[in-house]
Amino acid sequence: MTEIADKPVAMTPAIERFILYWGDMGENWGVNRSVAQIHALLFVAGRAMNAEEIADALKIARSNVSTSIRDLTNWGLVRRTPVFGDRRDFFEAEGDVWEMASKIVAIRKAREIDPAAEVLKACLDAAREDPAAAPQAVRRLTEMKALIDLLNDWYEQMNRIPKSQLLPLIRLGSKAVEMLGPLLGKKKGANS
Repeated sequence: MTEIADKPVAMTPAIERFILYWGDMGENWGVNRSVAQIHALLFVAGRAMNAEEIADALKIARSNVSTSIRDLTNWGLVRRTPVFGDRRDFFEAEGDVWEMASKIVAIRKAREIDPAAEVLKACLDAAREDPAAAPQAVRRLTEMKALIDLLNDWYEQMNRIPKSQLLPLIRLGSKAVEMLGPLLGKKKGANS
């Protein structure tokens, strides 16, 4: 069980700006602005909050908070947390930024990339069977599908690597290409 201080989140200009920005970014990604703002608030709060506190802090309707919390909980970005001595439901955001980012990427992939890959495959299959389809169109669709498949495979591989091993690899950045140069058939300093 979580213990909680009754101290409200200090809505400083920087915190307000972050919450507003996160809401705008969420809306650009097809997520309801309130959902994204609630997520941002819970993330920066660093403690469990009940629906009334969330509604008061963001100046939104309590019913909107309930609906938004349901979405965030279903996505695994927020969890219900019991608070000792309080019967109300409290909620807290995933505090590990790596876990949060991984979940957001997985959600985005499922909502955008996977359906696009399915449509691309269907279009390519249909184009290959259509004698009227221009060869360059089939070739370009084939190349695009190969790239999407390669990126999906890469995503699945990266998802299986433990964070403790993946973070140093990410930090290597272009140094990894330099180190792997001989294996990649590239000379040090050569541009592709």
